Amino acid sequence: MQRLSIRGNGIDLWREGSGRPVLYLHPGDGFVDEDPFLALLKQKYDVLAPWHPGFGHSDFPKGWDSVDDLAYFYLDFLDELDLKDAVLIGASFGGWIAAEMAVRGSRRIGRMVLIDPLGIRLGGPTDRDIADFHNTDAGLLEKMKWANPEGRQRDLMKLDDRTLTGIVRTREAFAHYGWRPYMHNPVLTRWLHRIAIPTLVLWGERDGIVSPEYGRAYAERIPGARFKTIANAGHYPQIEQPQSSADQVRAFIEG
Repeated sequence: MQRLSIRGNGIDLWREGSGRPVLYLHPGDGFVDEDPFLALLKQKYDVLAPWHPGFGHSDFPKGWDSVDDLAYFYLDFLDELDLKDAVLIGASFGGWIAAEMAVRGSRRIGRMVLIDPLGIRLGGPTDRDIADFHNTDAGLLEKMKWANPEGRQRDLMKLDDRTLTGIVRTREAFAHYGWRPYMHNPVLTRWLHRIAIPTLVLWGERDGIVSPEYGRAYAERIPGARFKTIANAGHYPQIEQPQSSADQVRAFIEG
């Protein structure tokens, strides 16, 4: 893990591998250094996985309060590191950020993969497209996240203070950026047509947070996007089925 400053904002960055740059934007829960999905990708690509501003131990810039801020931050990130023809991968909350980036501009992005992204609203006023991460019973939420939730919950009593601090800051930032309106941008749907790069939308077949039907509708609004499902996976297919997810991503990147 290295420390990087982008326009005065310090973030932690995991970077390993070599080859074409792959920028991975993590879910609202964060990620772990030994992530098997990233380990598979780094065998062929230069994988950059930053902790979002405010998450983990990255700085929380004063006044930042929307995913718009994160999208522009990562566009600056691509410029600052002079990344070209990058593959942008966003998972869940990170997928929302990636979509917001792509509708604004894709000068440095060659391809994009969205893994069970949040960010749009499709139902009516009383419909819930996205499960409530913050007010759902913890046991039920785990069942909604995973095809097989057994053993997925971390034992917080066994973690050191620094790790616990990072978890608390991550939960706080996740709620801060996505609380109102809840986990979506009311106008993003109308601008998805502006995405002008090849896009793959991957979805866990047993996602209980956002349904595959939501995923298909998301993909249909992005010109030329492909929609693929991952068997035996919930909201985080890149974690539950890292090999299948990495195979799909690599096949798409190689085109």
